[in-house]
Amino acid sequence: MNTSVKETTRKLLDQQTQSGKHKRRKINDLIARYSIALGGLSVIGAVGLICFYLFWVVFPIFKPASVELQHDYSWQQTEPQYMAVEEYGEIAFSISKSGDLGFFNVSDGELIEKARFSHDAQPTAFAELDLKGLMATGFADGSFQLFSHKYKISYPDNERHIEPQLSYPFGEVSFELADTEITRLFGSRWEDGIVIASVGADQKVTTVTYSIEQNFLTEELTLEEESRDSFDIPFAPKYVLTTPGPDWLYIISEQGDLISYRHIDDEWEFHESQSLLKDGKTVSEAVFLLGQTSLLIGDSDGVVSQWFQVRGDDGFNLQKIRDFKLSEDAISQIVIESRRKGFIASDTKGKMGIFYTTSERQLEEFDFGQELQALAINSRSNTLVGIGSDGKATVFAVENEHPEISWSALWNEVWYESYEEPTFTWQSSASTNDFESKFSLVPLSFGTFKAAMYAMLFAVPLAIFGAIFTAYFMAPRMRSMVKPTVEIMEALPTVILGFLAGLWLAPLIEEHLAGVILLIILLPIVTVLFGLLWVNLPGAIKHKVPDGWQAALLFPIVIFGTFFAFWLGEPVESAMFNGNMPAWLNEQGITYDQRNSLVVGIAMGFAVIPTIFSITEDAIFSVPKHLSNGSLALGASQWQTLTRVVIPTASPGIFSALMIGLGRAVGETMIVLMATGNTPIMDMNIFEGFRTLSANIAVEMPESEVGSSHYRVLFLAAFVLFLFTFVFNTVAEIVRQRLRNKYGSL
Repeated sequence: MNTSVKETTRKLLDQQTQSGKHKRRKINDLIARYSIALGGLSVIGAVGLICFYLFWVVFPIFKPASVELQHDYSWQQTEPQYMAVEEYGEIAFSISKSGDLGFFNVSDGELIEKARFSHDAQPTAFAELDLKGLMATGFADGSFQLFSHKYKISYPDNERHIEPQLSYPFGEVSFELADTEITRLFGSRWEDGIVIASVGADQKVTTVTYSIEQNFLTEELTLEEESRDSFDIPFAPKYVLTTPGPDWLYIISEQGDLISYRHIDDEWEFHESQSLLKDGKTVSEAVFLLGQTSLLIGDSDGVVSQWFQVRGDDGFNLQKIRDFKLSEDAISQIVIESRRKGFIASDTKGKMGIFYTTSERQLEEFDFGQELQALAINSRSNTLVGIGSDGKATVFAVENEHPEISWSALWNEVWYESYEEPTFTWQSSASTNDFESKFSLVPLSFGTFKAAMYAMLFAVPLAIFGAIFTAYFMAPRMRSMVKPTVEIMEALPTVILGFLAGLWLAPLIEEHLAGVILLIILLPIVTVLFGLLWVNLPGAIKHKVPDGWQAALLFPIVIFGTFFAFWLGEPVESAMFNGNMPAWLNEQGITYDQRNSLVVGIAMGFAVIPTIFSITEDAIFSVPKHLSNGSLALGASQWQTLTRVVIPTASPGIFSALMIGLGRAVGETMIVLMATGNTPIMDMNIFEGFRTLSANIAVEMPESEVGSSHYRVLFLAAFVLFLFTFVFNTVAEIVRQRLRNKYGSL
């Protein structure tokens, strides 16, 4: 008796069920299902953890400053006129109006050591000459004396011990400065000189410049007067500020009138005069910011303005750069930070604010409760000491780790000191302590997109057209050789590509620049001309080449076109570019760097081509044959079938290939690190270099201090790079799904 197919199938299923194969299959299916789900969730979790870690490292740079009251006690010195706090915030140095000098314990105000000036006359003015404790004291007889407060640090029993020291590095002698009592004293010191400026009781401004001589045997320092000048000022001077060198001299009145002089050929030459304030306002405080490039002017309306010299077509001019508003009352104190471009200001009612110039931030604001007699902060900017009008001292613990970072400093144009205009600039370090950190991420982001753009311009045409020809027109046997060859290029380390690009390709392009340009122009033309010639050849000749192997004929054409372009480049360069095209470009105002965007575009293009080629080729080759065969059967040509059926159907895969290639180009590190000048500039010139986010991280992360602003900004750059790739991948997936939905019904 014959059994039906249905019964046979049922018996087989029953046998499988009874043998346990069905259960094992279900178990295997469940294991595979949950393993895949777990793997996907693990990837999402890992990406989320990376994002969280980057955010966790970056977040502190946007925190405001915090000020916490630590100690409050009566100050043991009456009418303090000057105060300083040593680096660790343990000892304060103070000078009273009567001339008493004292070192005090910051934690309780206990007097550690007391002294007086060796000069008999009454001290009338004080000036800080540098950030190492050198000071000048002016006396009622018109003379001045130089002294220094320093701190010797030792570690007995592994505990820090600080011993304050008062010394006279140039001897206890006094130097003649003015004929009358010195009412205001200013000055600055540099490596081998000192300039002192004063305002006398007769309102006369006097400056003296000294050179510093050191005895080779005894190491004793002596001063030798170089020049002495007096100035007739049409107003009553209140502040006289001088820069090291000497270079600039600023004389300022209470009404805001300013006269500046510049030191040229050992003489002070008048430079300009202007008004710093509008009518009705008065200058209540004037100091130099760290580095003595910027002036900070406090006025009677509670505003502190920053000024510095800006070079223009007619030379240097003092310009106001930015304002910082504290209150409605007059500024009474401005204390600068000695290691960065920040300052603390207070008004006549005791309101205080912590500011940073570059980031244009007011980091904190708090109320002291009364006008201050003296105010000081240590060089680490974590201990602030203020003495009120009632003689009580208050010690604050300040937490202000990253004042130089703000949204404006990262993404907007910033007017940096000595720059002609606001710019986007990345310059994280320098050799001087008064350096102004520049953390703009704009040039790095620009360089990242510039590198990706030139790489994609080189890679996309070659990869896409090559993949289309390989998948659709090429013979299977030739395809089996070409596809693995291109894909194996992806295994080539990018450091090797960068090495070759920097040490071989860049000099080659510089030497044969005209030939390279001609190659880019002529090779496509020669290829198209050969194609037209091939199409018009007699059939007897064309049929000698098997179908799908025509691409092999391009090898000699490409080689010939390359040699022809380089051969033609020499006479063209001699005839049109004076025999040296890079030098000619520089003469025309087009900067040419040996390691430039063209080199990076070619080298990184080779790194990106395999990715785009492989995915695109797979997408086109995977288009069902019945679609292309049906199109051809309906009378469409191969080109019509390719453009109207195959490419639309494969478009999701092609677009994914482009976006993955773009993501690869955006995140590339070693090629751009080795093949470009790594200069963070913003210029679309193909013959200039750039710096990318990834290369910047690779270059500077090993040298950054852990936890510093520089360190955290580098992590922010990594976070920005992460967001770029995330956005690219998200857009790619959205577009891919829409293309898939649109053409999936074909």
